[in-house]
Amino acid sequence: MTYKCFDVSISDNIAHIIMSRPEKRNAMSAEFWSDLPKIIRDIDTHSKARVIVISSTGPVFSAGIDLSMFANDIAGPKDKNDPLFGAIFYENVKRLQDSFTAIEECRLPVLAAIQGGCYGGGVDLITACDMRYGTQDSFISIYEIIVGMTADVGTFPRILNHLPEGIVRELAYTGRKMHADEAKAQGLFNAVYKDPTTMMEAVMETAKQIAKNPPLAVYGCKRAITYGRDHSTKDALDNIAVWNMSMLIPSEMMEAMQAKSEKRDGNYADLPKRKSN
Repeated sequence: MTYKCFDVSISDNIAHIIMSRPEKRNAMSAEFWSDLPKIIRDIDTHSKARVIVISSTGPVFSAGIDLSMFANDIAGPKDKNDPLFGAIFYENVKRLQDSFTAIEECRLPVLAAIQGGCYGGGVDLITACDMRYGTQDSFISIYEIIVGMTADVGTFPRILNHLPEGIVRELAYTGRKMHADEAKAQGLFNAVYKDPTTMMEAVMETAKQIAKNPPLAVYGCKRAITYGRDHSTKDALDNIAVWNMSMLIPSEMMEAMQAKSEKRDGNYADLPKRKSN
């Protein structure tokens, strides 16, 4: 299947989603918002891969939301006095938010590889991912404030999981750039590389390591980490105990230990297919 904003490939249990509108600085058009959650959920639902990598093309990772959408796809009725204006705007924003919630809800780890500028909605995207890697020239900017907006597609609830509140407030109020070295020092980026080629080699190597591990155990880790982030320690401990009680598979553990002793890759079951909603 072909997409207007993405190139998608799957190899060696790694799904690679590439934003492919460099001539538009990978601005997020209407097709972007509708296709991204479909792609993520299709890979997850049908267990087509064990890990997902999201990267981009051109000198800019993403310029954020395509501003033309405000005229055609978000605002709704032209007359703000229309009694349905607020309701339609609300539903449209929720639809955009769902595009990145699909990443967070995906059972597979999602890795973001960022080159150049990552503006506005691009920050929303990468903060929904499990891990983030950047080139030396990469940076983020909560750019919405520069164009008179409050970021509303997911930046604030998620970026606060990665950066101190005072830093987030500074970025939000000023719109300044946080460059790669600062992003790594503050814990937003996992690692920084000299150029896109070096970065992609390293990110794909990390993806390969993840894909070699038992998919159900990897999913369990993602679920436990996310649950622990959002709940008390007591609740998180109980949750992981219940998970292991129902999901721990002795045969997979034996296969993992045998594969290690024989110095080979393990042979593990893929995640079960999800039923479509």
